[in-house]
Amino acid sequence: MYKETNKRSIVKGISWRLIATTTTIIIVYVFFGRLDLAIAAGIIESVLKVGLYWAHERAWFKIQWGKKKIEPFNLWFTGLPLSGKTTIADKVYKELEKFHIPIERLDSKDIRNLIPDIGFTREDRNRHMHRVGFLIQKLQKNSISTVASFVSPYKESRKAIREAVTNNIVVYVKTDIETCKARDYKGVYEKAMAGELQNFSGINDVYEEPKHAEITIDTDTMSADEACAVIVKYIKKYYVK
Repeated sequence: MYKETNKRSIVKGISWRLIATTTTIIIVYVFFGRLDLAIAAGIIESVLKVGLYWAHERAWFKIQWGKKKIEPFNLWFTGLPLSGKTTIADKVYKELEKFHIPIERLDSKDIRNLIPDIGFTREDRNRHMHRVGFLIQKLQKNSISTVASFVSPYKESRKAIREAVTNNIVVYVKTDIETCKARDYKGVYEKAMAGELQNFSGINDVYEEPKHAEITIDTDTMSADEACAVIVKYIKKYYVK
């Protein structure tokens, strides 16, 4: 969250007083016809009220009444490789940034670059998900929400994430595997089908569809922009009011 600094409060006070003081000078001059009296009244009023405004702002900053804390949440995008998770998650992240809430973007590719030698076996992936869950926990302790996109093909690893983090929202990006193959600009599906890549979700390893996802996005019938709008609407309804 953002903190109102003393400097910002003072500048806000000065800008407002310039408007208010000009008004006071005009009113005094209109009623008394004396410019010197009008200017003096304006200066005295300005000095006093800038100080009072600053004190008023700082006092209200310390008062908790009427403030509502935005609880951190985790948007967990899961789906087959090239299902559209990253594209939609990126769009959602950019939209949520507009609400000026503390939020971070986590993507499987970026995390794997930070943590080398991560395998793709079921055991390796489940262990990796526990690491990611721990990272999200630490961010949430600082009131930072997250938008995370991971294939996360196994139900037990998604369960571990749900149990580890607060306000976990599973977004299942549901896409027919033939559609994913058609989007295969990387050639990874071809390599997996040729046996060059092992433990590839949907080809030579399972992808266990989420049974209790909060949001399901069918990219065969919904565009990335439409999906983004659905997800942002959900967040606005339950977390950013």
